[in-house]
Amino acid sequence: MSAFLIRTAFTGFSLWIATLIVPGLNFVGGSTGWEEFGIVVVVALIFGVVNAFVKPIVQLLSIPLYILTLGLIHVVINAFMLEITAWITRNTTHWGLEVDDFFWSAILGAIVISVVGWLVGLVLKEAV
Repeated sequence: MSAFLIRTAFTGFSLWIATLIVPGLNFVGGSTGWEEFGIVVVVALIFGVVNAFVKPIVQLLSIPLYILTLGLIHVVINAFMLEITAWITRNTTHWGLEVDDFFWSAILGAIVISVVGWLVGLVLKEAV
């Protein structure tokens, strides 16, 4: 359970960094700092659940595309997971993650989230 919470915290951090860097990717809702923090945490939880349940199915179905594109389809699949997370938060709560368009906001957001997550993983391996 604690590993899931730590991973969720780093996912929230990665999402927050992505919203600062990528135009067209932002959080909607929250008027105070604590409300915005809560939105980031909830979106990170939803993003983690989407990645845990939907992403493996999509990856399994897209094995031929992984071979054909030498793995570059992974960026598109990560962008698709961002879009699904934005759709869930937009249609259930009217606050959360907002992605303006798939090309280029979601693609660049997926790249930034992957790079930040990788860097955080490197720093944590060195610290532990």
